[in-house]
Amino acid sequence: MTETLTWQMLRDLKTSEFTQAGDKWHEVSSRSASDRGRVDQAMSAKLRETQESDSAEAALGRLRRLSRNFQYVHTECGLVRTALNGLAGDLAEPQKQLKQALADAASLNFTVHEDGSVSYPAAKVEDLTGAKQEAPGGSSQGSSRLPLDPPGLGSPGQQSLYPGYSRFKPVNPNAEKAQDVADRIAGAVRSAREIDARYAKTLNGLRAEKGLDVTAATLKDVARDTADVRSTAGMHLAEGIPQDKDPAERKKWWDGLSDEQRQEYLKVAPDLIGDLDGIPAVVRDEANRNYLPVLIDDLARKGGDEAQTKLNALRMIQEKLNGPSLPPMYLLGIGDEGNGRAIVSYGNPDISRHVSAYVPGLGTKLNKDFVEDTMKRAQDTAIGARRVDSSSASIIWLGYDAPQSVDVMSQGDARRGAPVYNEFMSGLSATNANEDPHVTAIGHSYGSLTVGTAAKESGGIPGVDDVILLGSPGVDAQKATELGVGKEHVFVGAADNDPVTHLPTKAESYLGSSLGWVLGGPEGARTANDLFDIGNDDVYFGKDPASEAFGAQRFQVDDGPRMVLEAGKFDAHSQYFDPVKDRVSATNIARIVGGRSEDIVREDHR
Repeated sequence: MTETLTWQMLRDLKTSEFTQAGDKWHEVSSRSASDRGRVDQAMSAKLRETQESDSAEAALGRLRRLSRNFQYVHTECGLVRTALNGLAGDLAEPQKQLKQALADAASLNFTVHEDGSVSYPAAKVEDLTGAKQEAPGGSSQGSSRLPLDPPGLGSPGQQSLYPGYSRFKPVNPNAEKAQDVADRIAGAVRSAREIDARYAKTLNGLRAEKGLDVTAATLKDVARDTADVRSTAGMHLAEGIPQDKDPAERKKWWDGLSDEQRQEYLKVAPDLIGDLDGIPAVVRDEANRNYLPVLIDDLARKGGDEAQTKLNALRMIQEKLNGPSLPPMYLLGIGDEGNGRAIVSYGNPDISRHVSAYVPGLGTKLNKDFVEDTMKRAQDTAIGARRVDSSSASIIWLGYDAPQSVDVMSQGDARRGAPVYNEFMSGLSATNANEDPHVTAIGHSYGSLTVGTAAKESGGIPGVDDVILLGSPGVDAQKATELGVGKEHVFVGAADNDPVTHLPTKAESYLGSSLGWVLGGPEGARTANDLFDIGNDDVYFGKDPASEAFGAQRFQVDDGPRMVLEAGKFDAHSQYFDPVKDRVSATNIARIVGGRSEDIVREDHR
């Protein structure tokens, strides 16, 4: 708006005019998207197929420029539409506050004047003797006015009109009520003016440079425009998201949005829905791919070793997303909070009959090792499961902070991660198109404690049929039956040369057990446990899942190499998923995930 917003303008404002204008901008945006599609799929594609010459190549160059122009128009017009919708939404509240204040003034027989001041009628009050007196400052015909903004301290007579000053008490009871109305009118107008100024600045910034070339600078301008609109209209978008609802209700909300509304979230506020459980996987993937460059830019500006570690990992993930992948990758979550967040699915979990979600453990964070090794474990599992049943997908879920060393392991990280994991799994159940999908929860290392803790929450892990525990230091349970799926559906892989599966429960006995391990491997550890009176079927977080007492289904794995004390290596802890280093374990995992657990190769309990 070019003129100062008054209370009359706010009262008479038709916010629907903004949304109607936004709809017109959306029409232009949609037409631009359609025109770009025709340029790319009809004109350019046909020219490539039928012509090979310098003139054809020159024509293709001009078509590419035209395609970029249409994309630019599509994006910028979409941003204008979002900003106008946000303006309408944000102005609705101060307009509502103003109209309520005006209604209250009318009901009290007050008069609101052009400058926002409020008149109130005289009133009969009792004096100290009990006699009826007319309150000063007005009469039945006259009135006293309260301005929109209270003046500074003046004469006592003037101050007596303002009950906010505790030393003066108005004689006329209408004065206090009138002041309240005036304050509310002023507050509504101030709020509306701030909103108007904020959106005016953003909308004025959505201007295209002259010329037909969409250059790198132009694309950078698009990113800046998107960030500006997000900053201005973000609250408007966030208020519509049912954050406090369960995943099934969020899916219902998303399904009920129009295509234009969905595009607003995907383009302007992808981070708001990219990790929202209950939103379809293809939508989360698109949102997170849109958000990833923004997150990368933010981290690049932060500096510091921790930010650089995450930045390198995110760039590696982006490179993988841009290349071919088998099965195809879906980015279901990304973030830099804590030690970093990343949720990646190999295969579409919404259409697959068999879905697994793997929780990594000790030492995991968003770094190079996560991208090169931990993500590969989920990919290997998906590839193996697809050999069992082609309708399979496997997810790596780094949605919590795992402890970074044995020295700081406690149940705290698992207890914080468990409800987050359960909500994610509830989201998978809400979005999967199959009537009764087969879902497997996989916990490796400390991640098995997180999975076990999630399974012990009320109702268990939503939708889960099978649980796989790998290299586990215990799951805070004494029996497999505590995990809510029946002991015949709890599967354990534990390599004898994996020291994490032998960690003792008593901190004071750790030295004895470790010494026994170094000197004699698994048998040495068991001997040390006997010597120091440690139960052979007890580990760091409860009963050993591989023990007979726990009662799970133990499957065969390769024992792996012995721990190398000097190098601090215990590779046996990290090869359960690897089809090259531990083919039997990887095959067993794939069979369980693919719905053929009866075909696993079993191993005796410890």
